[in-house]
Amino acid sequence: MSQAAVFLDKDGTLVHDVPYNIDPELIELTDNAGPALLLLLEHGFKLFVISNQPGIGLGYFPAAALGPVSRRVLDLVQEEGALLHGFYYCPHAPAEPGQKGCDCRKPAPGLLLQAAEQHDIDLERSWFIGDILDDIEAGHRAGCRSILIDNGNETEWRASSLRKPEYLARDLLDAASHIVMQQLLAHTPLERAR
Repeated sequence: MSQAAVFLDKDGTLVHDVPYNIDPELIELTDNAGPALLLLLEHGFKLFVISNQPGIGLGYFPAAALGPVSRRVLDLVQEEGALLHGFYYCPHAPAEPGQKGCDCRKPAPGLLLQAAEQHDIDLERSWFIGDILDDIEAGHRAGCRSILIDNGNETEWRASSLRKPEYLARDLLDAASHIVMQQLLAHTPLERAR
């Protein structure tokens, strides 16, 4: 039976945003990330990181440099008593204006669709949490609901129906709490008045 998942942007959502960082020592979880992940796991969600890593395509660092980065993220998550079920990244640079980009770079949904196929995920019951509207659009294009962590990282605010989040969250724990509440409301029958 298909499971629900929460897809998480990495930089600015799960870990503090340090642009083009490949130094594991600089990686730290965002505030309340540990409790947020535990809450989602307790309510049956699988957890996946979905990340654009254009530094590879731009030649800033090799793809192999992401191995230690992903291990550091996994270690930090495990120290909180949580786990991740997968780590997906797009290695491509942004497309030039007027050119078609790859299918895996957010806001395209390719990585979410790949994770869903490989792990039997029900996208309609799943969520994407990110800190910019490209994350929101990627989630919606994949068929998920999406939450924006309003931490100041979105600077363009290009509006469209695909880029409108279902919820604006203060941090990852606020986002996780909203998801759990929505799950409970959808699956808990109301008691009859006596």
